[in-house]
Amino acid sequence: MTNTPNTLRRALTVAAVAVLGLGTTLASHAQAWPTKPIRIVVGFAPGGTTDVLARLMAQNLTDTLGQTVVIDNKPGASGNIAAAEVARAAPDGYTFLIAPTSVETANPSLFKSTLLPSRDLTPVAGIGKTQMYLVTKPQLAAKDVHELVAMAKAQPGKMSYASSGAGTPPHLACELFKQATGTDIVHIPYRGAAPALQDVLSGQADFVCDPGIAFPHIRTGKVKLLGVVSEKRSPFFPDVPTVGEQGFKGANLDIWFGMWSPNGTPPEVIARVTRELTKALALPAVKSRYGDLGAEATAVDTADFKALLANEGKVLSTLIREQKITVD
Repeated sequence: MTNTPNTLRRALTVAAVAVLGLGTTLASHAQAWPTKPIRIVVGFAPGGTTDVLARLMAQNLTDTLGQTVVIDNKPGASGNIAAAEVARAAPDGYTFLIAPTSVETANPSLFKSTLLPSRDLTPVAGIGKTQMYLVTKPQLAAKDVHELVAMAKAQPGKMSYASSGAGTPPHLACELFKQATGTDIVHIPYRGAAPALQDVLSGQADFVCDPGIAFPHIRTGKVKLLGVVSEKRSPFFPDVPTVGEQGFKGANLDIWFGMWSPNGTPPEVIARVTRELTKALALPAVKSRYGDLGAEATAVDTADFKALLANEGKVLSTLIREQKITVD
């Protein structure tokens, strides 16, 4: 067959129409999403901070996307079970994970698992954070971090701190504190932040790196707040200096929460979800509910969220290795 100019023109026209049709089909698919309910998997039991924040986001996404967004609690292994569930899900924009960033930045160094979130999941956005607070039992003589450190150094291995469990962010924050202050303090793990705080209240443990649940007890004087284990002061206690401000750099770790999707989720879906989350986090009602939990409604876009994960991962993997932290 001879390739005449007319033949070539017809062929090019057919090809152009085909490409245009494919582009229109893809665009229509993107615009059509979502067409069915969306599932957000949460790796912790109902009622905890992660679950409450996820439900807030789910309600707002339901309102803005026009489809029901449901929460599916899959607790266990510090969020690994939920993360694995999402990693196996179809990348069609109908399954997401909401979890603390530790699922990616600490868990791979703590658990022997084939799951590696930095490889097996796609970060979507950060949805807020809680700071941690160095809270001591009421009868402890120390009035600030300097005095606490002096007491710990005067009696190595005698003082103790409580945590919500081995490998959890409050545990890692207190280990960063030990590393920054050069102290030898015994770790007492509990099954959750509430029982850890309870034993500080009762005087069984000397202090805790509290994720924000101690606020009522701080305000009534039932425990003492000596410092904020963060780079910045807390908006809830602006007069209380950070541990770093008191001379011990490196003792800072916020608990960030974020969303991930299965690898291969359409980028336009991720961009849409990020936009809607950002809008939700700016709402006064959402900010107020976060505040009730001692949290801050801070939106982090996809690029900055990836950078946050990378930086936190370096700090925590190094800490876990150097301090030989393990989970039972």
